Amino acid sequence: MNSSGSLNVVILDAAKVSRSYYAGTYDPENPAPPTCWSADTQAPAPEVPVEQRQASRCADCPMNVKGSGQGEGRACRYAQRVAVALENSYDKVYQIQLAATSVFGDAKDGKMPMQAYARYLKAHNAPPQAVVTTMYFDENSDVPKLFFKAARPLDESELKEVIELRSHDDVTRALTMTVSQSDGVKSNGAAKAEPKKSNNVLAAEDNSPVEEPKKVSKKEEVQASDNDLNDLVDNWDDE
Repeated sequence: MNSSGSLNVVILDAAKVSRSYYAGTYDPENPAPPTCWSADTQAPAPEVPVEQRQASRCADCPMNVKGSGQGEGRACRYAQRVAVALENSYDKVYQIQLAATSVFGDAKDGKMPMQAYARYLKAHNAPPQAVVTTMYFDENSDVPKLFFKAARPLDESELKEVIELRSHDDVTRALTMTVSQSDGVKSNGAAKAEPKKSNNVLAAEDNSPVEEPKKVSKKEEVQASDNDLNDLVDNWDDE
């Protein structure tokens, strides 16, 4: 983020909304992975030990009930991973993990959380990979909360670079749910699930860059089909 609390990026792709539940209080001095988690908000991930699963379906989980967390909140938290590149720097992929406050909610006075922004782009037939997106903090929120707005379209040369970068394996790695990574815990190889995504901000919790990708030689035709845009918005919009 710059001094004004904003950052310009190009959104490469997004995973489906995920969930995680922590049975104890978070200790930054001794971080631990969540007790239970889901890569698609439908059921516990296969990697969750059977004895730690709170329910067979997220819809039936007692940790999904309002009031099970702090105040009226749910103990099982929503999050969404997004792969982005910085404006004018299309050779590196960054992972952003958005908290629920930055994902859900309607547009109000032009201020849009992620899913509202995805619907806005779809309504304007604008693929997210074809525009520079400005991420900025909600200055009136007591907790970290990001809004998104379109800054400008990419020019033809930028779009070619972005399409090329989007096919890189680092995008898949950025969207893969690695629970131990997001909590600063050394991975034991268990808490990992493949991303739920289409084929085709600064992070509220994790803004660690993915390893810099090698140069991609594959060339792709630069075009934005309606089906591609529909797939992306369907992925992002889980309300």
